Amino acid sequence: MKAMILERPGMPLKLVERADPLPGPGEIRLRVEACAVCRTDLHVVDGELERPKLPLVPGHEIVGIVDMAGDGADVARIGRRVGVPWLGHTCGACPYCRAGMENLCDRPLFTGYTRDGGFATHVLADADFAFDLDQDADAVSLAPLLCAGLIGWRSLKRAGEGRRIGLYGFGAAAHIIAQVCVWQGREVYAFTRPGDGEAQRFASDLGAVWAGGSDEAPPFALDAAIIFAPVGALVPAALSAVRKGGRVVCGGIHMSDIPAMPYRLLWEERELASVANLTRKDAEEFFPVAREAGVRTHTRRYPLDRANEALADLREGHLSGAAVLVP
Repeated sequence: MKAMILERPGMPLKLVERADPLPGPGEIRLRVEACAVCRTDLHVVDGELERPKLPLVPGHEIVGIVDMAGDGADVARIGRRVGVPWLGHTCGACPYCRAGMENLCDRPLFTGYTRDGGFATHVLADADFAFDLDQDADAVSLAPLLCAGLIGWRSLKRAGEGRRIGLYGFGAAAHIIAQVCVWQGREVYAFTRPGDGEAQRFASDLGAVWAGGSDEAPPFALDAAIIFAPVGALVPAALSAVRKGGRVVCGGIHMSDIPAMPYRLLWEERELASVANLTRKDAEEFFPVAREAGVRTHTRRYPLDRANEALADLREGHLSGAAVLVP
């Protein structure tokens, strides 16, 4: 197999050849068709998420065909298309797992962080954490749904049922969940980097009723806002944009420090919440919604050996939608 590996945070990925991995008990092996590039991959590669497995194959928005099954895994899945997300394994025994909150498991494994991921031609996965996907759909289009879509969905659920939804950072996750919001009959207010007219036009094309810079105030008070950009300074901005009793949800796994802010921004029963990881139930809910809503992901394809270029384009804000590696 071929893989792009991280030997040390802060260093470029390196293309290597390895022996094809063999699945252990309860595992399946995938021939990777596509792996989307997530901002969390950037946090891992750039050293903002500490203690990754090293050397590491990043990537956790994986679509592939099962070509081998280990002991205890269902051999009937061989030949099927599955998706592998960020949450790669849970202990099943800690208080969070027993309470149905496996996203908060005390002893989890994360794809592309504490176990090897999908920036490769083959990858191993826990069979219980691999989702059956549409055999007839385009693999590249499906890949961003495995994290950008799932985290966007979990963030939207935490945001509540409000009609006016603000999305801060109009990248992979926001462009997916904006389509879901429009399908649900909500109003989307898109906040981009100041002066980024291309991103604002992209948001408008996807149905946003308003698009502007993150330094601007929306024309109406929002019922809720979701922050996908990893910028702590957006928290007070979003709190000032939501109505009394509104909620701000931070959808990323990493964010720069939140600056000091006056208590009046939080007062009047505004709420600030975060989203951590995902659950398998999120996938059971989201994939049918994405199909019914007609979600179309906007992607840019890169060959596997150009993974560093894809990461750089994401880091520098040169993408509309999602980057996807195709081995």
